[in-house]
Amino acid sequence: MKIENALALPCPAQQETAESQSGLEFTMATEEDFADIMSMSKDIYGGLDYLPTRYQSWMQEEYRHVVLARKQGKVIALESVCVIDEGETVLVEGLRVAPSERGKGVAGVLLKFCSQFIKARYPEVKVTRLTRDDKLGPKDFQKYRLITKQVPESIETNTCIDTYTHTYIHTHTQWAIYAGRVRAEDLQPRLMQLLIRSTFFTLPLSSTCSFWHVPLLEPGEARRLFLSQGVVGGVLPNRTILQDWQPFKPLPSNLDILLKKDVDWMVDSAKQPRVASLCTFPFPVPIGDDCFYLNIDVFGKELGPARRQVLAHLRRHTEGLRGHVMCQVFLEPALWEPVADLFKQELEVERVKEYTEQCVVEADL
Repeated sequence: MKIENALALPCPAQQETAESQSGLEFTMATEEDFADIMSMSKDIYGGLDYLPTRYQSWMQEEYRHVVLARKQGKVIALESVCVIDEGETVLVEGLRVAPSERGKGVAGVLLKFCSQFIKARYPEVKVTRLTRDDKLGPKDFQKYRLITKQVPESIETNTCIDTYTHTYIHTHTQWAIYAGRVRAEDLQPRLMQLLIRSTFFTLPLSSTCSFWHVPLLEPGEARRLFLSQGVVGGVLPNRTILQDWQPFKPLPSNLDILLKKDVDWMVDSAKQPRVASLCTFPFPVPIGDDCFYLNIDVFGKELGPARRQVLAHLRRHTEGLRGHVMCQVFLEPALWEPVADLFKQELEVERVKEYTEQCVVEADL
């Protein structure tokens, strides 16, 4: 999921368990820390926190390190770092700081510590990466100087340089984000009516591997297609798989990571894919007892196949749910408006956020 705090760059070396100059102690999170972390994280992301559902699985992932910052023994901040891309990249996610400690520089100190920890443990790592749903603004440019800007096709690239450490930052504007909310009980009949009216969908639904003519990929087929040149070079943005805010290069080791997750993989054609998509299984979020959250990442520029896959994911993952469903759809900027119209006019989904963009940010470690 997204990082709410500003990007921080590496600092002078610090030891894994030593106190920093700010009086913080750093430790690795364990299953026993769950209650303290949840208490510290209350109301984060506006009540849409994913961590309560995923914390236990994080503890089992061998490529992930979850670092806690403690003050006088109390947990006040958390950051997760994952080594991906065959050991060349560290993915930063999950940053959170206790409300009483925000605005005091805790996030920066923790991120700096994590950078040094990764440098010491994985000297082959070259790049740190994260995602944001905004563009670098005035506060960022107090630290970074823009040295070039260009827009190849629909992908915008900024390159910034920190004037103190001379560490290059690259930002790639990715997809437009549509965010909506609807009751699952209301959405299902609307999806069915749309199915009945549409001339696109003429075959009956299958209970196994096909929804509205959209192939649902088995793991082996997903691996083959998402490593194929047709998908890598012709469908994926900047040759990157983005799944639920996490950017991965299309490499066998990364597919091993992704295929262990509760994610559906779809394409419009197993022979010559033009559009592909990934969808998380719905998971409960703290905003309410009956609220579920899911993300749909759509790759490709053709509206028809993208529309069908979004609808197929919604049909599959909201059937049987009761309560509110929060959904984020990530797609090409040119597709945002017609998909927004689909949600508003045909599915009557409440928009909870205006047009925003997802950016992948990289820094030399």
